[in-house]
Amino acid sequence: MFSNPLPRRRAAILAVSAAVAVGQLAMSSPASAKPAPAPAPSLTAPEAAVLPADTRFYTPQPDPGATQQIADLESQGRTADAALIQGVIDTPQAVWFTGGTPKEVQKEVHRTVTQARAHKTVPTLVAYNVPGRDCSQYSSGGAADDAAYRAWADGFAAGLTKAGTVTVIIEPDGLPLMPGDCPDGTYDDAAFVPTDEGRLADIRYIGEAIERANPAALVYLDAGHTGWHNVGSISDRLQDAGVEQFQGFSLNTSNYQYTANLTQYGTWISQCLAILPDDYTHEVDADPCPNQYWNGGPANNYTGVALDPMKEWSDTATDPTANTLGINQRFDALLGGTVPTEHFVIDTSRNGQGPWAPDAGVTYPDPQTWCNPPGRGLGATPQAQPDADFPLLDAYLWVKTPGQSDGECNRGIAGSTTDPEWGGIADPAAGAWFPQQALELAQLAVPALR
Repeated sequence: MFSNPLPRRRAAILAVSAAVAVGQLAMSSPASAKPAPAPAPSLTAPEAAVLPADTRFYTPQPDPGATQQIADLESQGRTADAALIQGVIDTPQAVWFTGGTPKEVQKEVHRTVTQARAHKTVPTLVAYNVPGRDCSQYSSGGAADDAAYRAWADGFAAGLTKAGTVTVIIEPDGLPLMPGDCPDGTYDDAAFVPTDEGRLADIRYIGEAIERANPAALVYLDAGHTGWHNVGSISDRLQDAGVEQFQGFSLNTSNYQYTANLTQYGTWISQCLAILPDDYTHEVDADPCPNQYWNGGPANNYTGVALDPMKEWSDTATDPTANTLGINQRFDALLGGTVPTEHFVIDTSRNGQGPWAPDAGVTYPDPQTWCNPPGRGLGATPQAQPDADFPLLDAYLWVKTPGQSDGECNRGIAGSTTDPEWGGIADPAAGAWFPQQALELAQLAVPALR
């Protein structure tokens, strides 16, 4: 069980000075803030279901903004750019469900999986309607309260009956950004004040409802990314939410972190879950799990440093801030003969260029590194079993719809409604089509968009 950390924005790259000193991300909070134990599991984890390497993922109908952008580019004679946007929307990607009544969401989920089945493809669905989501910021909203959410979850699950294999991402940022992580006063004027206990129960509830309705569903609880929680912290939250009942967890949803780093991080989380005591409480008990904020180990004589999220990590990196060998050696020693079982998927929709930071000499009150960063590119296209060296990695997926805005970013400038990183324009609202960003993502794709 976790104790609440200090508030964190979803993609802020955390300061690591204190973490280097103690070998883990420094957070503090009174022990009284920890949630009550979640109910005992009522389901068992699926057998080691793995999507076949030749899985074909579902491509939904495109955002109307994308089709309009293609038409506009073609009318301007910019056929190459139009082809790039066409390539974006022709790539399989997730379908998000963010509200509606239980009957409405049941109908829309059923329609989506029926279309996917007709094309002999596997759809990726995202449930994003938990009460108090996103600390009431750019992607605020969600169900009115826990009871309303669970009714909605029942509708979502009912739409999956007899749907066959589907992948479902549960509540992006729902565990990494709990109500207790939000700034003081976030819910002062709210009719319903969400709690950490309620959040954990809601996420467990929808996962269980989905698996009861469709045992073939592969359920992944969202777990943030490499620039956020340390391994033990997010593993604690996943454990409290009952991840052992489900296929596993998802990483990098709507974010930009490097795939190589996420692959290591996901493996470490699964390894941590395999050794974490059932009653472990982060920030109260000693953290048994190595993590990205201190990479000491036999390989470097335990002279570790924090890994740098702006670099690509590996066991063979010559840069100490990118070398993961010490962490992997420590996990090997801790595991002994224990075999990790939790699988994971990575959102590669926009991480081809990795994460962003402002140029040298440019400072903002809050750079909002997660919010419509410039100079980014599409990442690897969806693929099941993408890396034989990491068997717990089930798939690369495009979970975020590339081209849809992260929000009306202002880089923390008080009173501003414009984004200096995009030439002083007002960014579109979260989820709205952002033509300039869509084209740049396609132009800077790594690997290049075919």
